[in-house]
Amino acid sequence: HFFLTNQTPLNMSNDFCLILAGGNGSRLWPVSRTTKPKQFMDLLGTGRTMLQQTYDRVATFIEPQNIYISTNVQYLPLVYEQLPQVDDIHILEEPLRRGTLAAVAWGTVVIAKAHPGANVFVTPADHLIMQEDKYRDDVLGALRFASSHDGIIVTGIRPTRPETGYGYIQTGRRIEEGVYKVKSFTEKPDSHFANLFLQEGNFLWNSGLFCFNVDIMLSNLYSLVPEYRLEIPRMMAEAETAEPKLVPQFFYSVPKLNVDVSIMERSDNVYVQQGHFSWTDLGTWASL
Repeated sequence: HFFLTNQTPLNMSNDFCLILAGGNGSRLWPVSRTTKPKQFMDLLGTGRTMLQQTYDRVATFIEPQNIYISTNVQYLPLVYEQLPQVDDIHILEEPLRRGTLAAVAWGTVVIAKAHPGANVFVTPADHLIMQEDKYRDDVLGALRFASSHDGIIVTGIRPTRPETGYGYIQTGRRIEEGVYKVKSFTEKPDSHFANLFLQEGNFLWNSGLFCFNVDIMLSNLYSLVPEYRLEIPRMMAEAETAEPKLVPQFFYSVPKLNVDVSIMERSDNVYVQQGHFSWTDLGTWASL
């Protein structure tokens, strides 16, 4: 285990990845259960679980020592078993279920304390990605964008059907080739609006993949989420510890919040790039 330092070594890239692996996969019950949710299963018979596939995919273009996993304390043994190559200090514990915001906030603080100015790619652990070369190019492009713009960039997927199980992003003003200012977010519309969005042509599926610079995310947390304003200094102090496994106490004092609703929908500086790869969120039996 290494002690958190205040600067990034010269031989280490400034691009990092945070894999979110703490969900309980309830929508795929009874195969996915609270004791062993879908991200720890080989749903497609490939010989690798969804978490392992996500790690393998990211490790082709982000240095393995720059990959962090966030998971519920209940699933720590499963992560250790499935990803033994990941350093213990890079497996972040969620003592309680407090939504994606708490996981992203804690991951951001830990990475920022060890590597000031880092750029972070956040991905759930249960997505099916095809055309991985295009996926790599899109993620690296988003990381480059995040490093030079004061905002968060989300990856959107061109809809192929009127899907009611996904969130949608409406594209606004073009910023550069393939990147737009986000005009609006819509959570899981009914079939009428899903059909309308498909016909309009300026709506993308919200993939849940996004990139940011740690300073920008910390600024957003402080300015947009009152419940986190007092917690950020406490989180930063907790991240200073030399202990390899720390139970972050702030989880016990914040409400359960979603990063999309708390940050993305409130911020004036959110951008969307259209992904060029094939993507499916394996969240439901229908999507599977």
